[in-house]
Amino acid sequence: MTDAAALHIHMHELTAPAERLAADTVMGAVTLLVGDLDGMTRYYRDVVTLDVLSAEGDTVTLGRAGRAIVVLRHEPALRHAAAGAAGLFHTAILFESQEALAAALHSVAQHAPGTFTGSADHLVSQAFYFTDPEGNGIELYWDRARTEWSWTHGQVEMATLYLDPNRYLQEHLSERALAGGTAADAASVGHVHLSVGDVATARAFYVDALGFDETATLGNQAVFVSAGGYHHHMAMNVWNSRGAGPRMPALGLGRVDLALPDSDALGALEERLSHHGFAVRDDGRTLAFDDPWSNAILATASVR
Repeated sequence: MTDAAALHIHMHELTAPAERLAADTVMGAVTLLVGDLDGMTRYYRDVVTLDVLSAEGDTVTLGRAGRAIVVLRHEPALRHAAAGAAGLFHTAILFESQEALAAALHSVAQHAPGTFTGSADHLVSQAFYFTDPEGNGIELYWDRARTEWSWTHGQVEMATLYLDPNRYLQEHLSERALAGGTAADAASVGHVHLSVGDVATARAFYVDALGFDETATLGNQAVFVSAGGYHHHMAMNVWNSRGAGPRMPALGLGRVDLALPDSDALGALEERLSHHGFAVRDDGRTLAFDDPWSNAILATASVR
């Protein structure tokens, strides 16, 4: 080995910790570009049980306990993307209790049962799936305790097991929940799934450049990534979009937000992305950049 090669390896070892996202990175709000702002607001407020946190002009922000989860931005000139395009697969909203999740599930069953598309026990979580009125996927879920998750060689064990929604309601829908007692309970964006063109390119961007850790993979179909040992903060799959190229402006996903713990973590992310050749727009407080399919991402140093 040459001296230069040895120096390169040594420097790589020294900088390795900065190659990962900060462990306490979490997901921020997901922005959706919508054609019917009033109708979509009603769905996320009255059906999904989010609160309207602000409504200014063409933008409505909804969330729980003051925390933004979904931002709806009115873009009436846009149309839906063509079938097979990259973009949003689903936004996954994490509830802190099975009781609060059951209340949200009951609300959907009461007000928009036709938007329900399925449910599953994933071992790490229990999840229910829906499609909003403009075709955006939604997951409502609850996590089991991290001590109950199983890991093998850095990969978390997940599965897709049958989960009966009616039995779930019988077991977890309390009188308190029926009376609206969980309406103020906190919730957040737990993870975001994207539709992409290929898994290898997704891994190169989200793991190598952005700095997430890979936590699970399904061959060339999907890759799951996270920070800080979570089962996944993001996932990229090709189930509806294999071979898709960069997105054109369309209704649907507007932006995915990442909340980093501090300015140091934000600075390290900018250096890493620039090192890997990705353009970053830095306004001094946030970093804005696009993934290889033109999915917009905004990273912010948050105070939590």
